[in-house]
Amino acid sequence: MNLMDAFYIPIAALTAPVWAGKKRSGWAERFGKTAALPPVRSGAVGRLLIHAVSVGEVSALRPLVPLLSDFDVVISSTTDTGLARATQLFSPSCHVVRYPLDFSWAVERFLNAVKPDAVALVELEVWPNFVSAARRRNIPVCIINGRLSERSFRGYRRIRPFVQRWLGALDFVAAQDQVYAARFEDLGVAASNCLLTGSMKWDSADIGTDGLAEGAERLAAELGIDRNRPLIVAGSTGPGEEALLHEACPPGVQLLCAPRKPDRFEEAAAALPGCVRRTQPLTVGGMGGGSRQRFLLDTIGELRKAYSLASVVVVGRSFGDQYGSDPIEPIGLGKATVIGPAVSDFGAIVGAFVAAGGILQTTRGELAAVLGSLLADEGRCRQLAERGRQCIRDHQGASARHADLLGSMVRTARGVRTAGQGSLPLGV
Repeated sequence: MNLMDAFYIPIAALTAPVWAGKKRSGWAERFGKTAALPPVRSGAVGRLLIHAVSVGEVSALRPLVPLLSDFDVVISSTTDTGLARATQLFSPSCHVVRYPLDFSWAVERFLNAVKPDAVALVELEVWPNFVSAARRRNIPVCIINGRLSERSFRGYRRIRPFVQRWLGALDFVAAQDQVYAARFEDLGVAASNCLLTGSMKWDSADIGTDGLAEGAERLAAELGIDRNRPLIVAGSTGPGEEALLHEACPPGVQLLCAPRKPDRFEEAAAALPGCVRRTQPLTVGGMGGGSRQRFLLDTIGELRKAYSLASVVVVGRSFGDQYGSDPIEPIGLGKATVIGPAVSDFGAIVGAFVAAGGILQTTRGELAAVLGSLLADEGRCRQLAERGRQCIRDHQGASARHADLLGSMVRTARGVRTAGQGSLPLGV
């Protein structure tokens, strides 16, 4: 046990009533009891561990992982939904494992099982014991797609002397933009180790086709969505937004909501009177068709299908006290997209779309009017979507830059170990 463990244990005890009441699996793996991975596959340069905490970060890796075919890639995630998404996207070409809690013994067990040559942390997710244990083993650690929200930055500044030790130990931070880079530098990352690479989220957009996503027609049929009538799809919705959308939806228009978190499915269903749930589709038990107008996507991994069915998309967690969601995927699919004012977690991305005329940002009070006007003007919808797609094209390329950085880091790490040196240089 070390000082960080002594800090974590009372916090875990005090918060036990909260986390113990939530449905979570994989407790053995959370405490580092990960099954030992096989040796690095034949022909691979080395093993790279990429940690993506949840679904959003995992999805951002879609364009990056194929560029790392020279390496034995391990994807780790913390949440159940993130792990499921990683398995769906990357197994069996990559190992998929659960990331441990930051107790020292859990971290040591995990590293013994995975044996990475280098570690990349997606966006932030820097834990003291993990970074310290990796450095003791001469495993370089970096942040890719680096992002530090304003509220996280304010919180970390209060404990800057401690944070500086963790961030200063990183080999480099590949930041999404200059604002994030400046925040990382303020917290202790050397300017020479803080690189501007752009956001990989732009690369995850598939803007090559205008057809429906695979499985979309089946989703529509099983839910009873009428393909001849307009459909609003609201993705990643947060508390209170389903009720807002139900009221703002124009008469005769269908509405499908996809809550961000599974633990909100029941609350969302209650806010959508008479809704058809994905887990209880109309086609089950011989039922079919139907004239329902409200639908709930209470599954994980099907939002893309729903987006591709939409006449208009609303991006959630942006009309309340949340901090926004990523609008890139629906815009990449060619959908006219609306978002609310609360977007601080995605401020740079939303700002780029607004400047390009590729998204409509509105308020709770104006939402109904905006949706009505868009659904009445197909030409405006097409123009909005195409401007958004061009904005995506203009910002792509970050994944290739990240792949170059990671490849260099792994090769350097393997070379150092082969030469039997005792420490790794910072930077790449």
